[in-house]
Amino acid sequence: MHILISGASGLIGQALTRYLRQQGHKVEQLIRDNHHQAFHWQPHKALIHLPASIHLDAVINLNGVNIADRLWSKKRKQAIIDSRVESTQLLAKTLAQHPHPPKILINASAIGYYGDTGSNEVDETSPAGNNFLTKIVTQWESSAQAAMDAGIRTVFIRSGIVLSASGGALAKMLLPFKLGLGGKIGSGLQYMSWITLEDELRAIEFILNHDEINGAVNLTSPLATCNDYFSKTLAKVLARPALLPMPAFIVRLLFGEMGDLLLLGSARVKPEILIQQGFQFNHKNINSALEAIIKSNK
Repeated sequence: MHILISGASGLIGQALTRYLRQQGHKVEQLIRDNHHQAFHWQPHKALIHLPASIHLDAVINLNGVNIADRLWSKKRKQAIIDSRVESTQLLAKTLAQHPHPPKILINASAIGYYGDTGSNEVDETSPAGNNFLTKIVTQWESSAQAAMDAGIRTVFIRSGIVLSASGGALAKMLLPFKLGLGGKIGSGLQYMSWITLEDELRAIEFILNHDEINGAVNLTSPLATCNDYFSKTLAKVLARPALLPMPAFIVRLLFGEMGDLLLLGSARVKPEILIQQGFQFNHKNINSALEAIIKSNK
């Protein structure tokens, strides 16, 4: 396939570019503010340049500022939404108007759509939740409407916590846990819906190759885990104790709403569509996942 990736500089984007090329696909990257590239994006002009003669099979949009790299001021919360909505709207409109639109647009999304699910398991048929994460995702997915109206198969990959030693949440946890300073967060009863980076990449290629998949698709392991078990398992894999829990009031004091939703919130999400379509996860349970990640990082 001839594939264009927008937002290729992040953890998933870089790994996906390498992976798809290894699988034999021709991968282009949409470069920001570089007129010398055939595929470039000028955000300040609301312009994406795609050569009129180009024939793309697929476009994968991973744009969006990091949701957890700084505290959520009012300005930051708006930037989180705008960076996703504006780029998706522009890309969807550009693809819809192109002489040779792609067969599929895969657009990044998140399990934040479901809000705090407590211990209740949800899947792609479940309704939206009611918090800031829900607001982000509903606006994000709606902003691809132009592509859907143009008949482009549009898939929203609602990713859980993507586990990798190279970046993301797990990479930030490794040092304190290696120092024996890790532990559960809050009660530790909140569910964490996760997926290894390896399975994230494989699932995206799986979606590319299965024309019957459309709409929202959860990219999570079939077996969500509670935070307490995750913390104990990570400590065990690293051969360290997990003796320093972080109480909920400390989380809220340090991180405010962001901590309340991202660290204390519960997400028990099932990847029902991937399961129905026969996708085989390389890492279903958190024990084997963490062991494989830590082993590969040594």
